[in-house]
Amino acid sequence: MKILHVISSGGMYGAEAVILNLARTLRDGPHECVLGVFSNSANPKHQLHELALKEGFESHLIPCRGQVDLGAIAKVRELATHVSADVVHTHGYKADVYVYLALRGLGVPLVSTCHTWYDTDLFLSIYGIADRFVLRKYTRVVAVSDEVKQRLLKAGVREEKIRMVRNGIDLRRFDGALPWLRKEAHPERALVVGLVGRLAWEKGVDVFLRAAAEVLVEFPETRFVVVGEGPDQEKLERLIDASLIRESVEMLGRREEMASVYASLDVMVSSSRQEGLPMAVLEGMASGMALVATAVGAVPTVVEDGRTGVLVPADDAGLLAAGIAELLRDPAKRRRLGDAARRRIEEEYSAARMTRDYLRVYEEAIAEGKRDRESRAKLSAASQGGAK
Repeated sequence: MKILHVISSGGMYGAEAVILNLARTLRDGPHECVLGVFSNSANPKHQLHELALKEGFESHLIPCRGQVDLGAIAKVRELATHVSADVVHTHGYKADVYVYLALRGLGVPLVSTCHTWYDTDLFLSIYGIADRFVLRKYTRVVAVSDEVKQRLLKAGVREEKIRMVRNGIDLRRFDGALPWLRKEAHPERALVVGLVGRLAWEKGVDVFLRAAAEVLVEFPETRFVVVGEGPDQEKLERLIDASLIRESVEMLGRREEMASVYASLDVMVSSSRQEGLPMAVLEGMASGMALVATAVGAVPTVVEDGRTGVLVPADDAGLLAAGIAELLRDPAKRRRLGDAARRRIEEEYSAARMTRDYLRVYEEAIAEGKRDRESRAKLSAASQGGAK
């Protein structure tokens, strides 16, 4: 089976990690993944494309000028024809809409994964409306959480088209990873608390920084790091300065070897206001991290308070700070929660399990596409016979 993944990538985040984990695992069997990554003129992000090529996968850039580019629709059609994919699998607003416009009527089974929606400004809200409209036409639509499934149902996507697939990760990447952060930047005595995610409102990085200011009152030698890029970079830098915590906080930007980043942390934090099932949480847990996370989206399905991590309400810096401080005080609890987190990922959130689930979705989509083509052929033959 050949699968073409199409995405408008903003960097190396959750959807990108899902694509690579699927591609790596499928490569172990008789299947093949090809990537199509939009190269947006205003903000080109080619990290996924470059990493895919580095790992030996076939990947193509799709030039796109502006938010609406009819030429990009033609490029998508050319790529799908060139690849001769059995299934086209899209990720995100832009890919959903462009692929539908490019391939409608061609009989190619379309599968989309809805990781989540961030309707945080007018343009994204409009794009989200268009996205949810075209998803009604897709052969199968995958939701990564029940919250996303409910939004799909409200948008008019028929329930029989929707499948739930939990995100999964390749555990091999995190086995035996060596820390680098402590050696590069921190004295050996300092504990390190980290957040991995896009620098945007929905990820609650500002809440994390306000919590850091509170934690530093009790634990002044603690170091806080933020790994990621995004539109709120300058705003967050100003917050760090206004909170007088510059000496204790580092904004590390994008990092290539995330397994070593996780291995460098003592406590990991997810402070999101909105989520589906964040890959950073799963990766941190796979690394044996003690985790403090906000109870949003599908996070509580994997982070069980007091057993595999600490859960706190969203948008509450005080309670987030209390959860972090609780783990900083108790090394034994950090080890216990980290070990349990790793076991949970091994049992329920492996890339192998995710891949098996997606293969079933692909097979369903191909079978339904075949039935639809046969049905149309019969109708066409009947109408021609009646015309005679």
